[in-house]
Amino acid sequence: MNFQQGLSGLNATSKNMEVIGNNIANAGTYGAKAGRAEFADMYANSIGTTNNNNIGIGVQVAAVTQQFSQGSVVSTSNMMDVAINGRGFFQLKEPAGGLVYSRNGQFQVDSTGYIVNSQNQRLQGYQADKEGVIETGVKSDLQLSMSGIAPQATDKINMTFNLDSRGKVTKPTTGTIAFDDPSTYNNATSVQVFDAKGQPAEVTYYFQKAATDTWNVYAALGDKSLNETAGVPQPMLENLTFNSSGLMPSLASGPLERFTLPDIPATDNNALISGIKIDFTDSTQFGATFSVTDLNQNGYAPGQFASLNIGEDGIISARYTNGLTQPSGQLEIATFRNPQALSSLGGNAWVGTLQAGDPITGTPGSGTLGVLQSGALEESNVDLTGELVNMMTAQRFYQANAQTIKTQDSMLQTLVSMR
Repeated sequence: MNFQQGLSGLNATSKNMEVIGNNIANAGTYGAKAGRAEFADMYANSIGTTNNNNIGIGVQVAAVTQQFSQGSVVSTSNMMDVAINGRGFFQLKEPAGGLVYSRNGQFQVDSTGYIVNSQNQRLQGYQADKEGVIETGVKSDLQLSMSGIAPQATDKINMTFNLDSRGKVTKPTTGTIAFDDPSTYNNATSVQVFDAKGQPAEVTYYFQKAATDTWNVYAALGDKSLNETAGVPQPMLENLTFNSSGLMPSLASGPLERFTLPDIPATDNNALISGIKIDFTDSTQFGATFSVTDLNQNGYAPGQFASLNIGEDGIISARYTNGLTQPSGQLEIATFRNPQALSSLGGNAWVGTLQAGDPITGTPGSGTLGVLQSGALEESNVDLTGELVNMMTAQRFYQANAQTIKTQDSMLQTLVSMR
């Protein structure tokens, strides 16, 4: 009697139960992937023969493969948690220097600013310089700077506004303008600028209609004009004129170009600010109420690090207390032609193999790589209900294989009892 078939069935089913048990054990492990036992039948002397009546000698476990289907993405309250939605693996460098791959995005920042996981493996990506420019192509351990950001003095202002063409002329017949008398101007708006130390100064612009399609523009710090003669306020721009369509602002000297704001004097709150270039060239004079449609200046106060955000494209943005956001780095992820051939190391990590192919790296969202979702994690792709059904089925297979051994034993007993 040949007990090989039943014994191989017991061994194979036992291995299958191990795989099922491991899947169930990791049903709550973030980034874990379900395994599958794959079986193959066994035959003796089946190659090179013409006999089609061979009886198999049992079953074997041909491979245990992992299934890299997408797991559910769930939100968390930790912005350092990151999930990959689509293809790709996080690249992590071990303390010993080796590179491993993972789908588990539970990260934190260590005492030296490196982004690491619970195994102290460092996340790989592109670093940004002090100006926030990402150095793509140079992969390294991602390290975040928790230092503050230095102030920057304002040297450019861009303003786009509409002056109401229906407004009445407000230029006084004598004198120029009185900032405390609204009847001497039509509209006003303010812009905050910064000196080299990041100290703010509030500059107010006054728009005074001098004639049809013609305006004067004044600038003042508080109630003091930035341009005056013998204490009398003078226009920063005099006779700013629009064409009949309310477009193409110009001066008597020609088309309006970027011009220099008069020096902002030092006060108790700010140092001297000079050389600020202003651009009004896109402004209009239409039959609509006065409005400022675009206003920006490039200065800012000093700021301290406040928080981080990781975008879909992997860019890590640092937010500072002055409201400024600046890139600190960018994650690089990798994929493989044959991810099933990756070798599992445990700890939610895999290592590359020759059969898996060379890693194909890039930024999230590029090529076939997935995108990232911060404040979220990818759950295991284990189907717990399916695994429980598989476990019951494996139990029946085990019982059936045991029964074949029992039956063959009974037949052998009958044989040896013959007289």
